[in-house]
Amino acid sequence: MKRRLCWLVLGMFLVGMLTMVVACEDPEPDEPVVDPDEEVEEEVDEEVVEEEEVDEDTVEFLSIVTGGTGGVYFPYGGGMSTVINRHVPYLRATAEVTGASVENTRMIAEETAELALIMNDVAYMAYNGIGEHFEGDPQPIRTIFAMYPHHYHVVVLEDSDVETIDDIRGKTVSVGAPGSGTEFKTDLVLSTLGISYDEFDVVRLPFAETGVDLRDGRIDVGIWDVAAPTSSIEEVTATRDIRIISFSDEEIDTITTEHPFYSRFEMEPGTYAGQDEPVVNPSVWNSVVAHEDYPEDYVYDIVSSMFENIDHLIAIHHFAEFSTAENTMEHAVIPLHAGAVRYFEEQGIDIPDELIPPEMQ
Repeated sequence: MKRRLCWLVLGMFLVGMLTMVVACEDPEPDEPVVDPDEEVEEEVDEEVVEEEEVDEDTVEFLSIVTGGTGGVYFPYGGGMSTVINRHVPYLRATAEVTGASVENTRMIAEETAELALIMNDVAYMAYNGIGEHFEGDPQPIRTIFAMYPHHYHVVVLEDSDVETIDDIRGKTVSVGAPGSGTEFKTDLVLSTLGISYDEFDVVRLPFAETGVDLRDGRIDVGIWDVAAPTSSIEEVTATRDIRIISFSDEEIDTITTEHPFYSRFEMEPGTYAGQDEPVVNPSVWNSVVAHEDYPEDYVYDIVSSMFENIDHLIAIHHFAEFSTAENTMEHAVIPLHAGAVRYFEEQGIDIPDELIPPEMQ
């Protein structure tokens, strides 16, 4: 009896040990397996870096003001902030959603932001103190580098009776968000062609809302001035067929003669679903700008980090391929910041006289 009891106890013990061994084995194949040697180590490293970067005693915080979430400015600015945070250890950057170019310019002038993404038509008029928004009030801004050109999208649904720019008269049109570069440019372009805001119903919506309202038929025409393709238009094409209105050669000549910071640009067929023909439109370049008094060393390090890590921005949007020193020299419309001048000179880039800022002459 005692012998049987001993064997029974021993058997229970062995079964328990076997259960513990099975429980400690690898999880079932359909369960996620974490590689502790890589992912845990990365998380620890990121936490350490973040703690160092947000130390207010050693780090300067900077705001990059961009645009709405439905355009390219916001992801581009987000990419810039990532590059800065990784490669300029004494700076901690954050990309901010804003109404875009006009609002961004004001924020730089008021020093409530450090870097801004703006369209060059806005930059030109702001620097020179001309136009409706800046008449007699020159803004103290300087170019950091040129980004990429915008396509001017005038978008309608496929079954719309709008065939030309003139046809927007009498329609409901989203001209862009208040204070945005799109609304600024729309006012210039349409007035140059003799089309007044009084001749159509004006609504001012951010890109994402413009796309939704166009898709749902609450507006007849949506206008975007953005790099192509842009997500808020692609979302419309997911459920509705669209057309993008092309400008005539005569219209382009009229616009570019009156406003030399615009140029003829052609959107390639297939940029958007169902777009089988090229679309001619007045293009404008975009630039990153800063206040003229923003520290030269900061700007030097920012420009250096951008151009040495441009592949990161290209991975976010292919239009970042246009962000080069050469394009900055060709397309900047206001003087460079002193820190940018220093960087480009060190790279052996010839800087046009008109891009040397007054404080360096």
